[in-house]
Amino acid sequence: MAHGYDAGRLDLPFVGVATFGKYPLCLDWDRLDADVAILGAPFDLGTQWRSGARSGPRAIREASTLFAFGHAGAYDHEDDVVYLPAGQARIVDVGDADMVHTDTLQSHANIEAAVRKILKAGALPVTLGGDHSVNIPCIAAFSDEEPIHLIQVDAHLDFVDERHGVRYGHGNPMRRAAERPYVTGLTQLGIRNVSSTAREGYEDARAMGSDILSVRQIRKLGVDAVLERIPAAKRYYLTIDIDGFDPSIAPGTGTPSHGGFTYYEVLELLDGITKRGTVVGVDLVEVAREYDPAGVTSILAAQVLLNLIGRILHNR
Repeated sequence: MAHGYDAGRLDLPFVGVATFGKYPLCLDWDRLDADVAILGAPFDLGTQWRSGARSGPRAIREASTLFAFGHAGAYDHEDDVVYLPAGQARIVDVGDADMVHTDTLQSHANIEAAVRKILKAGALPVTLGGDHSVNIPCIAAFSDEEPIHLIQVDAHLDFVDERHGVRYGHGNPMRRAAERPYVTGLTQLGIRNVSSTAREGYEDARAMGSDILSVRQIRKLGVDAVLERIPAAKRYYLTIDIDGFDPSIAPGTGTPSHGGFTYYEVLELLDGITKRGTVVGVDLVEVAREYDPAGVTSILAAQVLLNLIGRILHNR
């Protein structure tokens, strides 16, 4: 088995250009040829309290180089599987969608256009946020695709319809998704504590097809029982808010919420989801470098995404 460092260069993680996982960079989106495309969406004008998630894509990319040691894939001894095998996992970093300061609609339109390019090329879009409002254009880009079931990992329901005229902030994305005719339902996992959404929002969410579970409810049910609640053999879009994790392991976010998931709880859910249906899109949002002094939140985000991508490709 050949390793990258057999070619004569050690190319340690802190050397070179910090693309996601040190995978190739492809800035010509009309010539995209890959299985997975990593897109940055450094937008945080949708935040209601602490901004800073615009730093998320750069922070996650830099952290992801930690896992780019040139091995011929990532061997997991618990699964006895080599994930992301060299020469087989075709992953590219396509850079960032263009952001226009103070212009939410144009910035969102640019994200949507980028995701549409990725889908047209037949690749899996993996979007690095940015605040959770970037999910709105990501889901909008699927309007010409087959129906999708949306699975959310988050502390907050994000099901606000409109507040003081705001419809496209980071408290609105799941409501905007539920309104799409091609979104067949939502599974909302980890929702807890003081939420961004009032009681009527929860009632609306359930009426519009949402299954809502808190961290405590998921622990009581167990991973297998939670997976059974997700419609089987469907096309899934996964949206992961880093504040779904407990702030003890993910402090670097604008709206931390105690009582969150541990790493393995989410990994086991994601692993099961990749086996239960087909993941056709992913975003991971709300990483904010400014509140992450040891860089552990960015590392967590990168590790979750690399593990998720590896399992998506392996379980196809």
